[in-house]
Amino acid sequence: MNDGIAASSLDSALLHTLRAVLGGRLSTSDADRVQHGRDESWHPPRPPDAVARVQSTEEVQAVVRACAAFRTPVIAYGTGTSIEGHVGAVHGGVCVDVSGMSAVLAVRPEDLDATVQPGVTRKQLNAHLRDLGLFFAVDPGADASLGGMAATRASGTNAVRYGTMRETVVNLGVVLADGSFIRTGSRARKSSAGYDLTRLFVGSEGTLGVITEVTVRLFGIPEAVLGAICPFPSIGQAVATVIEAIQCGLPLARIELLDGNAIRAVNAHSGLANEVAPTLFLEFHGSDRGVEEQAEAFKAIAVGNSAGTMRWSRDHVERNRLWQARHDIHYAVWAQRAGGRVWSTDVCVPIGALAECLAETEADMADAPFFAALVGHVGDGNFHWGFVLDPENPAEVAEAERLTERMVLRAIRLGGTSTGEHGIGYGKRKYMAAEHGDAVGVMRTIKAALDPLGIMNPGKILPD
Repeated sequence: MNDGIAASSLDSALLHTLRAVLGGRLSTSDADRVQHGRDESWHPPRPPDAVARVQSTEEVQAVVRACAAFRTPVIAYGTGTSIEGHVGAVHGGVCVDVSGMSAVLAVRPEDLDATVQPGVTRKQLNAHLRDLGLFFAVDPGADASLGGMAATRASGTNAVRYGTMRETVVNLGVVLADGSFIRTGSRARKSSAGYDLTRLFVGSEGTLGVITEVTVRLFGIPEAVLGAICPFPSIGQAVATVIEAIQCGLPLARIELLDGNAIRAVNAHSGLANEVAPTLFLEFHGSDRGVEEQAEAFKAIAVGNSAGTMRWSRDHVERNRLWQARHDIHYAVWAQRAGGRVWSTDVCVPIGALAECLAETEADMADAPFFAALVGHVGDGNFHWGFVLDPENPAEVAEAERLTERMVLRAIRLGGTSTGEHGIGYGKRKYMAAEHGDAVGVMRTIKAALDPLGIMNPGKILPD
């Protein structure tokens, strides 16, 4: 086979069954398989044996039932923007590509919620909502699918004010490992009826079922939006400002931290001329007068921590350019080394532990043998490091592993988590026991109950 890709090993009877359901939308080509076996991470591709492009819940059910009959793994795939090996077919199997399930099924402005198919992306939904004066708030940067965002419990730049997918998902439609379909709850604002199945499936990374419908909360587009940028002499002073602002109750909509290396990369990639220094990107939402008051209050706190000149703007185009540069940080960092690959990793800690965790981690990174840049959703204690390395260089990979492990174990020691929003995939499975202890056994029990054949995205989340 081309490029050393192993031939599909699916049973011919299973292939016949799947083709009867999907026709030409079942593919076993090398190109399709490699594409669907990789994400945006440094992890090498793990191609599935076949790619099933589904267009309805009923087709997902038929594919899962067929795979269950042949004990064949099922891996759900949205846009492929995850970064911990979530979509890699570790044990082969069938990739269920839900990107063709891209319909907005219902928008209920009076209830501030919408129901979509899993292939709908966040930008697509927000374009659909714009004329209604509403928006979907979870913004992970990439134009990810909502099914994938629910599966990985995604977060992003707006989380400090509007919450993560954990708070935003109202209910789900899920195809289980035996091909049956369930809804995980009602659309009521609260309920005390039974187990919270919605929260069980949010963040399950396709290991318990395939999400085929997502109902999410919506918000009104604010009357006024003010964007700002504020440099600092050090990361510590920037973080101190964030902590004080949060503790003072300032209703920050976005507050992002980029270190000097990240600013240097952003400037080069997006044609900006920001001062190369640790910098906070901010956004304030509210009334015309309210956003000005918020900005002034924040400025006073920042000045007390030796901030440089704080610049702000209401201009829509200027703000979008600033945030697009922030969203493109992965590619900006990647561009720092021709032929390199970005190893991106994140942790999250309680806000009170953020300064300690960042200071110790920054010291670790000082002697890294490759380009390393920091970006963080620091308003909720979450930060990311991106290393640009040669994945074929064992010494560089080993050093990236060492630095990541120190950061993860430090975050756990400080009461935090190994990942605030990237998810576990197969990249961080080895840290689950350190973080969750005996609770991993409970997770195994749940997995075995819902997926007794072990076919749903095997090799992810739970350590061997």
